[in-house]
Amino acid sequence: MVMMNVFLHFRSCSRDYGGIMSVLGSDSWWKKTLYITGGALLAAAAYLLHELLAIRKEQELDSKDAIILHQFSRPKNGVPSLSPFCLKIETYLRMVDLPYQNYFDGKLSPQGKMPWIEYNHEQVSGSEFIVDFLEEKLGVNLNKNLTPQERAVSRAVTKMVEEHLYWTIAYCQWVDNLEETQKLLAMSGPLSDTLKWLLSHLNGSMVRREMYGHGIGRFSKEEVYALMEKDMRTLATLLGDKKYFMGSKMSTLDATVFGHLAQAMWTLPGTRPEQLIKGELINLAMFCERMRRRFWPEWFVEVEDLYYDGDSESSGGGSPTGLLDFGLFSRTDTLDDSDASSHSAGHTHTHSPDSDHSLFDSDVGTGSDNDIQLKEELMPDLEV
Repeated sequence: MVMMNVFLHFRSCSRDYGGIMSVLGSDSWWKKTLYITGGALLAAAAYLLHELLAIRKEQELDSKDAIILHQFSRPKNGVPSLSPFCLKIETYLRMVDLPYQNYFDGKLSPQGKMPWIEYNHEQVSGSEFIVDFLEEKLGVNLNKNLTPQERAVSRAVTKMVEEHLYWTIAYCQWVDNLEETQKLLAMSGPLSDTLKWLLSHLNGSMVRREMYGHGIGRFSKEEVYALMEKDMRTLATLLGDKKYFMGSKMSTLDATVFGHLAQAMWTLPGTRPEQLIKGELINLAMFCERMRRRFWPEWFVEVEDLYYDGDSESSGGGSPTGLLDFGLFSRTDTLDDSDASSHSAGHTHTHSPDSDHSLFDSDVGTGSDNDIQLKEELMPDLEV
């Protein structure tokens, strides 16, 4: 009798245990748990972001005859943006010499895009549509001297960069080097560390999901980097020894490529893309430095950051001689007279009578006077 009771008790416990395990193993139970957890994280991130934006001083925007550029906040390391498309559009505005006002509100466009602009109370998002809009409304056009064949090549390369290379760089930033990228986010306040962790990991998850939908995210890490290297080598071959991608004159393609390659050049230290651009594909580094010097004079870069040295601990820092050996600076690569005159006339930081901001309204940190003087002493008459 006792044995029978023990047996029945064991069967009862087994049924209860099996029932519990069947519930735990249920797909619907796990899905509900994941949905609830994910929803809680999203709600917490949305609340923290709302609180961060709420404490910012409200600004009244008037886009009448003024370009308002909405984009992400500046990162900590002095690079204007961690977004290739934000950097592309702001560089483009400087290339065509159009005054604009930055607005770092973090608010996406109605289409969920960043960057986006307002002009005369019209809103435009998507970098390609922004360029088309400015060409139509303000008559600027960097591609006016290109032949129909060159325009076709420019568009094909643009699509390779924005629809293919972009995802490999995003993978390197937000998946493979997420912790390092997280450190670059500029946020303040008592919850800044928590907010940076949440936003960076949410963005990393979105990049993974969107890469999978694109198709490129279905490959291994090694395969993604192999695709990235092919794209970068293609760009290096196309550029060759030219000043800009379509020849001696600038085009919209230069703003596009610069926005993407600048991420590899200055935001991903020690990674495969940085090793490529500052080492074997040095002409791409020359191009990035040429663009930075011409259109971002307030963006200060240390000399040793312009080339890659795998043995950084024993290198003892960079030197102008080493850079010249790499061919990074060239006297034959200076601006021609017409470019130089238009550059000096169009890119002086003119101040409006009622504003202390320059036409570019940029808040990128500049080097100190001593740093600038040292840079001039190291490179007295070299222009890129």
